[in-house]
Amino acid sequence: MNQNNPLVAIVMGSDSDLQVMSKAAEVLKEFNIFYEMRILSAHRVPSQLKNFVEESEKKGIKVFIAGAGLAAHLPGVVASYTALPVIGVPLKSGALNGFDSLLSIVQMPPGVPVATVAVDGAKNAALLALQILSTSISDLADKLKKYKKEMEEIVIKKDAELQSKS
Repeated sequence: MNQNNPLVAIVMGSDSDLQVMSKAAEVLKEFNIFYEMRILSAHRVPSQLKNFVEESEKKGIKVFIAGAGLAAHLPGVVASYTALPVIGVPLKSGALNGFDSLLSIVQMPPGVPVATVAVDGAKNAALLALQILSTSISDLADKLKKYKKEMEEIVIKKDAELQSKS
């Protein structure tokens, strides 16, 4: 895989979403999966968003990660333009601190599914994208197993340290 062939597209509606959505990019980098990241509002530049999704499919994108706050239309709009998996990241914003975004993304109408992670859960969105990709990239599945084993070892070590202090 080279940078000319990204497998994941990360999309957000505003540059104010970049701090959270960059966490998805960090995880993908850790696993050496190339991605493309764009700011494309479903409301402000809908034709550019549609073109991006259609062109991404032609370029070989396999999974979309879309972060959105407030009414959170972006993940659903992306899903309306593609049959590829879309993972929605509800972003903490507004008076309801992301709960409105969560409900907007998770309550998609029948026929337009969007997988949804926790509010500000861009890291988990990337891990879910990696799990989807691992169904066809065997060494990626091995890397994910190693990642989970390392998490297990960290927790066991922290518990042992806690127990030694008691």
